[in-house]
Amino acid sequence: MTIYLDNSATSFPKAPGVAAAMTDYLENVGCNINRGGYAKAYGAAYTVLETRERIAGLFHFAKPQNVIFTANVTASLNYLIKGLLAEGGRLLVSQMEHNAVMRPLRQMVRERGAAYTQIPCDRQGLIDLAAIPRLITGDVKGILVTHASNVSGSIVPIGEVGEICRRHGLPFIVDTAQTAGALDIDMEAMHIDALAFTGHKGLLGPQGIGGFVISDDLAQRLPPLLSGGTGSFSDSEDYPQILPDKFEPGTMNLPGIYGLNAALKYIEQEGTAHIRQQEMALWQRFYDGCRRLPQTRIIGTGQAERSTAVLSLDFLNHDNAEISFLLDQEHQIMTRCGIHCAPSAHKCFDTFPQGTVRFSFNHFNTAEEIDAALAALRDILSR
Repeated sequence: MTIYLDNSATSFPKAPGVAAAMTDYLENVGCNINRGGYAKAYGAAYTVLETRERIAGLFHFAKPQNVIFTANVTASLNYLIKGLLAEGGRLLVSQMEHNAVMRPLRQMVRERGAAYTQIPCDRQGLIDLAAIPRLITGDVKGILVTHASNVSGSIVPIGEVGEICRRHGLPFIVDTAQTAGALDIDMEAMHIDALAFTGHKGLLGPQGIGGFVISDDLAQRLPPLLSGGTGSFSDSEDYPQILPDKFEPGTMNLPGIYGLNAALKYIEQEGTAHIRQQEMALWQRFYDGCRRLPQTRIIGTGQAERSTAVLSLDFLNHDNAEISFLLDQEHQIMTRCGIHCAPSAHKCFDTFPQGTVRFSFNHFNTAEEIDAALAALRDILSR
């Protein structure tokens, strides 16, 4: 029996109906949208619109036309970061950011003379809210934070960060790669101007489809990262200004959108609160067991209400990579060892450069799998 505990990298298994929906498109639909005036093209266009509506509903956003599809959350963050800093300026980000944020940000530092300041976090990965107002200077163009760390699961209180942004008149951008589908996110109530998501993690859909949801005001301010044909305004060689066309050039990933649509239906049926309750019950079971492991440091808050279903371990008298390797080779347990594309977070946790072994759960995991992982760790550490 194999046990998959790497859901922060990508969810597995996918939601029921995802594969069937993608197969249905490939075998029975097959056409493009916005390029054909026939029934199948109109049907596919309706599915795309329905998927935008489901995404908008999930994030409590009123305008489905402001849901932009991209290849993944990294592409979405590139659109938002490079658009916001096209003419320079400073962005505030947390110390927990993934390289999906840090690499395009550092590219803009090199190429556009932009700058960034990291909002400090403590050894639990919790952001210092009190520090944010002190860091807001005249050149700050906005604040971008990951909703939860992919290393520790530590949750950022984005509603409070959004309120700070509102008071200072700054755009607020949230990376939901680790939280969409598992935590309730209300863009209006949390004063979020743009939200980047990916389909293949907590949304339980396929790889290759993601996007962002953006306010009208911010959308008007950002230039498109890419330009090309959209099937609309074909008489003009200038890119269209309407949404979503402004940010969606070229042929989109229709099989991926069909799969994401099916996954969103499943999440609506289950409910994010129910999914989170199941995941955190597994997290708590694993956390309680890890507290009894010898010479093992647990990374994160240790508090279910302030964490996602992610837990990283640093084995003080062992090579973390060897532990992860033995879990796979001897016990068929799949984890993720290393820096997790988040070096600043690991420096904050004092786990750089050795990294950690990360265990990340979803509600398809079982208590029996958690117990098997704990037993495997006890076996390996006892030698």
